[in-house]
Amino acid sequence: MLVGILLTGANLRAGLTVVGPLVGDVRADLGLSSAVASALVSLPLLCFALFSPVAPPLAARFGLERTLGGALAILAVGIVVRSAPWQPALWIGTLALGFAIALINVLLPALIKRDFPQDGGRVTGAYSATQSAFAALASGVAVPLAGVSDSGWRVSFGIWAGLALIGFAVFSPQLRRSTRPRHEVAAALDAHPEQYRSPWKSGLAWMITVSMGTQSALYYCIITWWPEVEAAHGTAPATAGLHLSVLQFFGIAGNLATAAIIHRWARDQRGLIVGLVLINVVGLGGMVLVPALALLWSVLLGLAGGGMIVFSLSVFGLRTRHHGQAAALSGMAQSFGYLLAAFGPTALGTVHDLSGGWTAPLLVLLGLQAVQLVTAWAAASPRHL
Repeated sequence: MLVGILLTGANLRAGLTVVGPLVGDVRADLGLSSAVASALVSLPLLCFALFSPVAPPLAARFGLERTLGGALAILAVGIVVRSAPWQPALWIGTLALGFAIALINVLLPALIKRDFPQDGGRVTGAYSATQSAFAALASGVAVPLAGVSDSGWRVSFGIWAGLALIGFAVFSPQLRRSTRPRHEVAAALDAHPEQYRSPWKSGLAWMITVSMGTQSALYYCIITWWPEVEAAHGTAPATAGLHLSVLQFFGIAGNLATAAIIHRWARDQRGLIVGLVLINVVGLGGMVLVPALALLWSVLLGLAGGGMIVFSLSVFGLRTRHHGQAAALSGMAQSFGYLLAAFGPTALGTVHDLSGGWTAPLLVLLGLQAVQLVTAWAAASPRHL
């Protein structure tokens, strides 16, 4: 089960991060405009927002294990279709990929809540680190893989279907089980009605949701614009790209470090939140005040971002009493979170265009940290939905 979870996590970002380094090749091959190419990058995030609420009802209908297994199979098919030499297939495959990852994003924390109730933070950190490592690997090998065949970017896109099939194969023994979260929650409601509440009616759930959205928006804004921010302050483009890779690898360190300590604060994680938000503030503020130390600020933002995603995913289990409720909260929070993530980079780019520089956008991100502190503080408090 643990190996299956890690391999499933490995599939969550590789199919997305491979696109950025090759988007110029895709545009040239298919004759896409910049706006259409940007839509191709944003489409999976919009799918996450649209389809995340669908995941808990599907798990209730088909079972948690079978829905996850089906999502891995759909992911493999979507990656293959996206690579086919037919332009509509690019969009059809991307939609299928976005749908599959949305289901996995929501249901994997529920599976961890059920099978690793005492070690949820460490398991979440392990699969987050695996996810980050394969995301960095996919972006790093994208261009070299595209050069090994006349098919170019299609080979680099399509090869990741193999990883999805490996994940499905390892996870497939779990398909014999059929846990239906809604049914089990309904039974628990009859026995302990005070312990279960719809997340849509919970103030705590909304704090968790806004915290997740703020974290997601910051992450995708940084991933999208950080090289441009550095370049505007005199960093060479190649060096700025290297700094972004450093940021992603220190995100893995943040994943693992947070996973190692979060179980020690199983009830109350507010001290962790203060530390992570403070590191973000130093990283963003440092770039405003001392841009010459861009590498240091990249390291700090990577560490804090990696830690915050582990907290955001772990909190679905920490603040709920049952894996069915964890799935419902995960669906709600990730739907809103990825909606913010989808529009965050565009909004930040608009602020840049209006202000003519990157100081105002960085100040906006600093202001976002105030929202993060308030909402994540509430999410980290020792209580349940």
